[in-house]
Amino acid sequence: MIAIIDYGMGNLRSVQKGFERMGHEAVVTREPHTILDARRVVLPGVGAFPDCMRNLEEYGLIDAVQKSIASGKPFLGICLGLQLLFTESEEFGISKGLDIIKGKVVRFKGPAVKDLKIPHMGWNSLSIKRRPPALADVPDGSHVYFVHSFHVVPEDKSVIATTTDYGMEFVSSVWKDNIFATQFHPEKSQALGLSILKHFGEMKS
Repeated sequence: MIAIIDYGMGNLRSVQKGFERMGHEAVVTREPHTILDARRVVLPGVGAFPDCMRNLEEYGLIDAVQKSIASGKPFLGICLGLQLLFTESEEFGISKGLDIIKGKVVRFKGPAVKDLKIPHMGWNSLSIKRRPPALADVPDGSHVYFVHSFHVVPEDKSVIATTTDYGMEFVSSVWKDNIFATQFHPEKSQALGLSILKHFGEMKS
């Protein structure tokens, strides 16, 4: 069973439907024991970083996230669910994240993107640097769907799985041990995104 963490923010039903279309049982939950009992865990997210961190804390979910990752079970972060894994974000001032992956979440800025529309919204391509199991069927250069104004900057560049160009090269997914996390939305990326959810649902601890 796959637990999709409900902390009041995120495209939860579409993520659940994506897994179900691929034949994987998935439940939307904010019960820590359900998350801890699940074989795989998904942290989705849409919204503002500090609000999401506050909700995780208020619902008592931070411990379940940390213990799930520490247990070695497959863990998927989507969009803000990727950013929350990092040390801190500069969205609305400096906000502390879960600090599971060292690094920062920063806004698109600088001369390279000054003439581009922010948020970065729509289809863009992936440059695969390392291939986690979830990207088994994803050819280099494949297009996936993005909606975001901030991007992650990991301290350890070896965790980078893919990058994407939007006036500048930014990290579009990371892979560290049992964690795979994407800035893009697999659940909105049509057949290619569904294949990512399928392969994640088949990953073993």
